[in-house]
Amino acid sequence: MRRSAQNTHNGRNERGTESMRGKRDATNTRGMNGHPIGRGTKPRPARRLPIEVLGKTEVASLLDACQGHGVTDIRNRALIAVLYRSGLRVSEALSLHPKDIDAASGAIRVLRGKGGRSRTVGIDPGGIEHVSRWLRVRAKLPFVGPLSPLFCTRTGGTIATASIRRLLPTLARAAGIAKRVHAHGLRHTHASELRSEGLDIGLIARQLGHADISTTARYLDHINPTAVIEAMGKRGW
Repeated sequence: MRRSAQNTHNGRNERGTESMRGKRDATNTRGMNGHPIGRGTKPRPARRLPIEVLGKTEVASLLDACQGHGVTDIRNRALIAVLYRSGLRVSEALSLHPKDIDAASGAIRVLRGKGGRSRTVGIDPGGIEHVSRWLRVRAKLPFVGPLSPLFCTRTGGTIATASIRRLLPTLARAAGIAKRVHAHGLRHTHASELRSEGLDIGLIARQLGHADISTTARYLDHINPTAVIEAMGKRGW
């Protein structure tokens, strides 16, 4: 009787295991939407939206959308100016400290770039003017100390990248810009303008923080495919 009870118990365990295995197999044959997929079928990658570069008037409208005289307005204009005129990644810009800005020479030190690499980039006098104005306002904030990030809250706290991702589309709507506006789009716009101005691709790579110049070439061709456009423009009827 004891052996029979043990066999019955083992049989139940085996049936339970087979049931669970069957459920896993059924789950593995369905995609994210619950529809069956064939064996060996890879899930469809998320669709990437095309890059939209902003024009100079659109960037000016974006800056005008935060044209108030409040602390956050002045800070936001300075941040947009840095993203647009230096091409920094938003994470790099939010990691800056006042000591990383050399207003006299127009240099910005990036100590925590992608891949842990550091670099020095340039920014034009117009961009520095926005940053300098923010620094003057920032210096008067009672809770902001020397160790606070360059772009900080009123109390000296860090700003989350998610906040900037929400801010820029809001400003774009206020400015009446129909394109998608985001932090990396300002980096794209910076790179596109440098290419249009005929800047050497090696300098563009250093400005953007690309370790390999071939990455910059692909990046620029994707953003501003001038070779294709020029070739098509030379065709006659």
